Amino acid sequence: MSFTTKYQNIFKLHFIVFILGFTAILGKLIEIPAIELVWYRMMFAFIAVFFFLKFRSINFAVPRKELLKIVATGLIVAAHWIFFFHSIKVSNVSVALGCLSSGTLFASILEPLIERRKISWLEIVIGIIIIFAIYIIFQFEMRYYLGIIFSIICAFLSSLFTVINKNLTARNNANVITFYEMIAGFAGVSIYMLLSKNISEIQLTLTWNDFIFLALLGTVCTAYAFVATVDIMKQLSAYTIVLSINLEPVYGILLAFFIFGKSERMTPGFYTGALILLACVFLYPIIKRKYFSNKNN
Repeated sequence: MSFTTKYQNIFKLHFIVFILGFTAILGKLIEIPAIELVWYRMMFAFIAVFFFLKFRSINFAVPRKELLKIVATGLIVAAHWIFFFHSIKVSNVSVALGCLSSGTLFASILEPLIERRKISWLEIVIGIIIIFAIYIIFQFEMRYYLGIIFSIICAFLSSLFTVINKNLTARNNANVITFYEMIAGFAGVSIYMLLSKNISEIQLTLTWNDFIFLALLGTVCTAYAFVATVDIMKQLSAYTIVLSINLEPVYGILLAFFIFGKSERMTPGFYTGALILLACVFLYPIIKRKYFSNKNN
């Protein structure tokens, strides 16, 4: 790969991360409740991925033994998004994205448990620092305690389905898995709404603005972002991709500040905790890479 091509791919990657950061902005702009929002997001996403698979003539088949895992993962993805958008609705974008960075802590615990390997000392230290950062945020932002709790649950679910998806994509086409996960999540949210609400309480009527924002959320911020990320994985290292995706909260918080202004201004204590969280997210792969490379040399 030439120098120019490499940096074109890096620019494309950061554009994708910018799009992911814009997800939270759309979540705040869309006026319907979080559950209905996720219902629409997954519907638009699986339709978009369906046409992509058809266009690329990709086989939709997956082994039966894998299908149950994919369906279960799709339900986890749906729950993750519901808690994420709930967090935004009851607090703001900064709180939702800042606490979402705690996913590193949960991944450091879940991945060793699922893959049956030892937890490293580095992951334990990073986990303790992240708990301290979340404690600082709680101390200074108790008015947003529900948003913080929802975002932390969202981070846990995100780490869970990421670890599961890592194993699934090793054996199956990632885009096909996404298609079935979106359908499973859409069906799961549909059943939940029918069982938990009266028909009259389900808010599926959209304003024109909501329709536009949801279409962008489901197609550009979900289907395109995922497909493009999978495609760029063929060109860039996993380390580069993971490190760049860690910028999502930074892009999202900056966008929210410029778009929503005063409603996104937080106390210095929040920014202290959020910076500690982001520092952990950035430094973890760097230290880990250096530690293991030195160990191997």
